Amino acid sequence: MTAATPAPRRAGRPPRSVLSRDGITRAALDLIASDGYEGLTMSALARRLRVAPSALYNHAASKHEVLSWVQDHVMTMVDFSAFDEEPWDEAVRRWAWSYREVFARHAPLVPVIAVMPVTDAAETLRMYEAVARGFLRAGWPEDRIVPAIVALESFIYGSALDVAAPGDIFDSGTLAHQFPVFTSAVRSATDATGAEQAADAAFRAGLDGMIAGLRLQLAAYSS
Repeated sequence: MTAATPAPRRAGRPPRSVLSRDGITRAALDLIASDGYEGLTMSALARRLRVAPSALYNHAASKHEVLSWVQDHVMTMVDFSAFDEEPWDEAVRRWAWSYREVFARHAPLVPVIAVMPVTDAAETLRMYEAVARGFLRAGWPEDRIVPAIVALESFIYGSALDVAAPGDIFDSGTLAHQFPVFTSAVRSATDATGAEQAADAAFRAGLDGMIAGLRLQLAAYSS
């Protein structure tokens, strides 16, 4: 018997590209998760995708464009639906918890996305539109809506990073006797939170305070 003759290889380009926006975005997220933001370069992304850098550049013009895709993808995970159905303050609470949970899972992105323009980022802008509409319906002056959102986001991003902080971040160590009030306060806070994680307790306390303050501001605007 003779070996079967291999089928000839088809000539020409494959019918579909091996790259897509979704595939590039997922690979970029994986790369940031494993190597941090500094590890995200177009050459490293091409290696992860197992393509030549030139092939990657045919789909994404720059690292900035890839990051804009990442930003939009991550924002689709944030639940802002409460602004269509709940009072603004309860909607803020639900949105903030969801927002913080998403970015706690993607903490390396916080320093990048927190200062990244939202130009042409459709999903990100969709979230902001819903939040702004919720504030406006509640009676917030238009010129005070964005400052309120920015204040909330500043707190949310910082709290997302706090989730990854070590449990002993406030341990005074051998200097405890020199700083007895703070050391005792740390111990009391640890005892009081019980099963609730310290980061969650801090976020809950801070968010309650921010919402209470925003309620006072809204009342002043309405008077």
